[in-house]
Amino acid sequence: MPKIRQSVFVHSPSGMDLAGLAGLFVAVPAVAYLGRSGRRHTGAARRAHLLLALGGAIVTAAALAGLVTALISGHTATEGHHKALATAVAVGTGLGTLILLAGTVALPGSARSPGAAVRHVLDGLVIAASLWFVGWVLISRPTRILGDATPDRCLAILLPAVLLVIALGLTAVMGLHAHRPRRHTVRVAAGVTVVAAAANLLAIGICRDNDGFTLVSGLLLTGGLVLVAWAVRAADRPVMVSGDVLERGPAYSVVPMLAVIAALGYHIVQGGSLDVLGYLGAAVECLAVVARQYLALEDVRSYTLRLRESEAHFRELAHTDPLTGLANRRGLQEALRSSVERTALIGIDLDGFKSVNDLRGHDVGDAVLAEVGARLRRNLLAGDVAARLGGDEFAVLMRGDADEAVLAAHRLLAVLGEPYEVDGGSIFLSASLGVAATGALLHDADLALRYAKQRGKNRVEKYQAKYDELLRRRGILTGELRHAIDRGQLHLVFQPVVALPSMRPVGAEALLRWTHPELGKVAPLEFIPVAEESGLINRIGAWVLEESCRQLAEWRAKGHDVWLSVNLSPKELHDADYAGRVADVLEEYGVPPQRLVLEVTEHAVATDMEELVRRLAEVRATGVRIALDDFGAGYSSLTQLRTLPVDILKIDHALVAEPESRTGTAAPLVDVVVRLGHRLGLEVLAEGIGTPAQREVVEEAGCRLGQGSLFGWGVPAEHFESRLLSSRPSPRPAPEPRTTPRSDAPARSQVVRLGPGMRQVRALLPSDPDFAAVTRDQNVGSVDSGREMGQG
Repeated sequence: MPKIRQSVFVHSPSGMDLAGLAGLFVAVPAVAYLGRSGRRHTGAARRAHLLLALGGAIVTAAALAGLVTALISGHTATEGHHKALATAVAVGTGLGTLILLAGTVALPGSARSPGAAVRHVLDGLVIAASLWFVGWVLISRPTRILGDATPDRCLAILLPAVLLVIALGLTAVMGLHAHRPRRHTVRVAAGVTVVAAAANLLAIGICRDNDGFTLVSGLLLTGGLVLVAWAVRAADRPVMVSGDVLERGPAYSVVPMLAVIAALGYHIVQGGSLDVLGYLGAAVECLAVVARQYLALEDVRSYTLRLRESEAHFRELAHTDPLTGLANRRGLQEALRSSVERTALIGIDLDGFKSVNDLRGHDVGDAVLAEVGARLRRNLLAGDVAARLGGDEFAVLMRGDADEAVLAAHRLLAVLGEPYEVDGGSIFLSASLGVAATGALLHDADLALRYAKQRGKNRVEKYQAKYDELLRRRGILTGELRHAIDRGQLHLVFQPVVALPSMRPVGAEALLRWTHPELGKVAPLEFIPVAEESGLINRIGAWVLEESCRQLAEWRAKGHDVWLSVNLSPKELHDADYAGRVADVLEEYGVPPQRLVLEVTEHAVATDMEELVRRLAEVRATGVRIALDDFGAGYSSLTQLRTLPVDILKIDHALVAEPESRTGTAAPLVDVVVRLGHRLGLEVLAEGIGTPAQREVVEEAGCRLGQGSLFGWGVPAEHFESRLLSSRPSPRPAPEPRTTPRSDAPARSQVVRLGPGMRQVRALLPSDPDFAAVTRDQNVGSVDSGREMGQG
């Protein structure tokens, strides 16, 4: 017993041992914080934090147990006792360090998947094996860099030493490949590395009975766990994933392998030999590199497969219309390039589809387009390709010649003309189709489609070679028309408007003519559509209006009291300031507004009734008169005619040239229009009168104004002025006695003024005393007052 008491007294702990023990107790709060953090988090962060807490607890417990045991046993313990204790401490701290490494790999942001975590571990092993081998070369013979301090008799340090190099390698990998922000993950890995170094030093200190190593190990272990606890606070924050395997550089495998080769070469040159530890490091290095490269090849293969699938998917998207599922323009062009058989192309455009979007909304419009695509698919034959080129334009590429394509186009015309059932009712649309079977199919089919639209829509048009010439000429006309005003190539001619039956000129219509030095005379039917399509019509219309008012002012200054009509394009009316521009021009040239008549076609009014009525009312408020041109050729209803702010109806020449009725000499439609116009308080003007018979038809219907080739074509201003001079009325002779008309003469119509703004048409029989009087000039002043017309 006295001997035992003496042993206890000799083994009293030193100050360094107590400092190391106290430092280990500081690690306990850090471990407790990791446990609380794990319970506070969820998912992957919870598992990672609990692993870190468990690993930290095992390391701390093993270190405390080993250090306390070493302090109790004292310095007099045998060497075998120290080695056994160091082995136990090394196993305990090694197990805890291994769990800490697992928790580091499991942290959110360290790897995007379990497979990526395995790859990180292999990358860490590559670096760790390199560090192990280089370290073995340095501490083994003949280099023996640590000299007598080399712990070659403490095999227990091998486990913590292995985990130390693995921790170093894993920290390097986290610094290279962890998701951003990487600093939190790298701090955790660095803390684990410090813990592994502390475990290694503790095992060496116990094995060699070195108080300095013990003190340092206690401080390092505490510092490492505190660093881990501080870093995990941000471990569950959002990270930026960057998972492209091809972005990884090869340095993590190439540099360690080169280091192993260099160390091995140095070791052999120095006369060293390869023992078990060196062989183990080299073998692990080679196996880790091979395994990593195998996984890298698998990554590349998998990435290549995904890339091919993505490429195929995006290629399909790039060649497919997402709304209809048909091919798009790029897909159609690809089909055209790959086609080796005789093919034809049908271009399709829906007529009036814009109004569907405007009135029913784009959702309904998209539903209609999807239904069009479905109908096209249902009517395709094997090998045919349907495509949506954009908007409401479609195309069908089919096998066959031009005749077969025309038959197919007519079939599609009927299919697309069927009603479309959508929410809210049925929608009726027609389509225009262009067919091409030779040459540049897309260009030719589009050109044929354009002419199908120009020729009335709802029809099939087959491409003809002359279309190219017409297109080229249209392009030339567009370019030349831009400079026609500046170059003085435009001029006006004036076609007389006469009073019936005397055929005395009371007004004129200004007609635009274009004479080009190279193209010659270009017909209005050719260049007016070009002007409207190119947007030049507003500038040309302004020039015509100004020239007409200038000429009218000149005639009035010479004593010719006539009126002048000017054709008006609907596009000019859409100019918000058009009415103000008309008033300014009239004021500039001093022309009374009543002497200017603006003509708008019936077809133009019917296309946009509400808007044009408002615009026409603004223009009419300036005092000018409005004429509805080509009446009878369009689709105006009686309701529209009552709504339109017009003063004059111009009967279309097609009605004037109508064959004679079996019941009389007057064409019935002309008679109806004249009576209708007079009932509505409008003046009626018949245009296109080319023969005396047509003149008689118009006169018998009661029309008092006429225009046409019978009374003269459009002539220059000076020629029209000459006619005005020659047609000035001479003093009237005394009235002749009224003759009694034939009893078999046909009845005539007469307009009777009942009051302001009120007129009535009554029939005159041959027995009526006023029957013969209507054969003379009627008062054309009924358009306005006699004073305004100059015909009173």
